[in-house]
Amino acid sequence: MNEENVVERVCLLALMKKEPDETLSDIQKMLVETGMFEMKECKEVFKQLEDEQYISATGSLTMKGVMEAKVAEEMFKQ
Repeated sequence: MNEENVVERVCLLALMKKEPDETLSDIQKMLVETGMFEMKECKEVFKQLEDEQYISATGSLTMKGVMEAKVAEEMFKQ
């Protein structure tokens, strides 16, 4: 993932920070409500992240996803 993938990183970070009782759909709705993008685009981003193995088929982060989410967290702290 390169520096330009801010949207993807925000999605990964949101998944990393989600509450135990929140679902993937809850996270997608929350991101759409921020005005970041429409639901269709949101689902496409999450599908892409799954295809690239950042997210598992169950909607949780893979180890690759966790590592990238941590990079995103550091990036946004700066």
